[in-house]
Amino acid sequence: MSHTGQRRAGVLVPLFSCPSTASWGIGDIGDVEPMTRWLASAGQCVLQLLPLSEMAPGQQSPYSAMSAMAIDPIYIRLAGVPDFAALGGEALLGAEDRARLDRVRRAPRIEYADVRRLKRAALGAAFERFVDAEWCRDTERARALKGFLGEQAWWIDDYALFRAIHAREGERSWFEWPEALKQRDPAAIQEARSELSRDVLFYQYVQWIADRQWREARAHTNGVALYGDLAFMVDGDSADVWARQSQFSLDASAGVPPDPFSATGQDWGMPVYRWEVVAGDDFQWLRERARRSADLYDGYRIDHLVGFYRTYGRPRDGGAPFFTPATEAEQTALGERVLAILREPGSDVIAEDLGVIPDFVRASLARLGVPGFRVFRWERQWQVEGQPFLDPSEYPAASVATSGTHDTETLVVWWERASDEERVSVNTLPTIQLLTGGAGLENLAGALCTPAVRDTLVEALVASGSDLVLVPIQDVFGWRDRINTPARVSGEDWRFRLPWPCDRLDEVPEARERRDTLRAWTEKYSRR
Repeated sequence: MSHTGQRRAGVLVPLFSCPSTASWGIGDIGDVEPMTRWLASAGQCVLQLLPLSEMAPGQQSPYSAMSAMAIDPIYIRLAGVPDFAALGGEALLGAEDRARLDRVRRAPRIEYADVRRLKRAALGAAFERFVDAEWCRDTERARALKGFLGEQAWWIDDYALFRAIHAREGERSWFEWPEALKQRDPAAIQEARSELSRDVLFYQYVQWIADRQWREARAHTNGVALYGDLAFMVDGDSADVWARQSQFSLDASAGVPPDPFSATGQDWGMPVYRWEVVAGDDFQWLRERARRSADLYDGYRIDHLVGFYRTYGRPRDGGAPFFTPATEAEQTALGERVLAILREPGSDVIAEDLGVIPDFVRASLARLGVPGFRVFRWERQWQVEGQPFLDPSEYPAASVATSGTHDTETLVVWWERASDEERVSVNTLPTIQLLTGGAGLENLAGALCTPAVRDTLVEALVASGSDLVLVPIQDVFGWRDRINTPARVSGEDWRFRLPWPCDRLDEVPEARERRDTLRAWTEKYSRR
């Protein structure tokens, strides 16, 4: 069931953004507990995360994944790995690595390359200890790993072999592998499994560690629901596409068409679904993704929902772009079939339905009761003269109210860049007038977004008609740093981190004030 009928409030905080004093320069699985403890004290009942899927080598976008199922090892809490602790923990590090660890912990942004180097070396040492002390002796922990591998064989067998071959091939794309491995010749696959058996076991071990830590974290969320994010696609260079090559058009690239927000649209460089082949397999991979998401999260956001109705593709040879399926009737049937599959395990799902969305898609979501997003800055009466903003009190109950997403500029930046006409239009909204006692927002003409303006705008969302409100952590505090800029290739994206360790938030006066304000709002508007 997707529309719960309960009024709830939550915050979007990427896991990588909330390291604690114990983390290695990036938020990790062990940070779920202190982050949710602060959110619970602030009256919040949902923590919205970005995808935790393993990113491709050299990548830092959580939407650029080499597996739809595997948890990225960068999120493993090293102090919580028994084998690393048995080796002495951080004392095991040499002088150079200790200095590197100190640097990434103090860095104002996430230093992905250094964090990966440190964690890969530590996990490698932990694995060697596990093999010698546990695996070769068939201990209780060894049998636990075997049990995990049996339960998760449906995805981890292909994944671990893919990662082992990928590493042996110098992290080259599988498109560049020897032909027999590229085409998954059974004899070549069996030979690789035999030759790389220890490496395969390493990648399985790492996922076992991540799984155990994640289950422990889920058991200690302080009553806060964890929401994941089901990315629309994975990289072409992924275990999933390698294992299911016939289900994807590798000669086309998925994205979005040109629209009022982008004259060129977006080209993500990812393969396009061959929906007729996917349907012929009874949507098995999507069923598996739904099963995995339901196993990891209390609910999840479906990224780029419209793409599951109609996928926009650009032929790599420069041919004419296309939608697949081609007709509205086919698109409606596909989208509703996919949504039924994604909801099958019983997860609470919400749909990212932003951008240019056909009316029939919005009608379909309403008919199915799947909440879409209401981003304040884009909720306007576009067909009315002056295009006035829609008052938040008019947002439908089956929706998610928010000030922005990981893709948008922050609330403060948007407000300060808005035109005087837009700010005046916002000021006339009944909810804004009610919250300001009729006085309206201050300094509408080209002024900075003061804390009072910020709080009025955020409180308007908490007061909205939407049953769920999710506010990005930056907008709660009025920060300017954004998480990423869409369609930009830059090493600066996805590096945002909180200015304080998440386990020290109650020691920070600003964080205590924000906690108390959020709690007061959620109580005032009956969001629990």
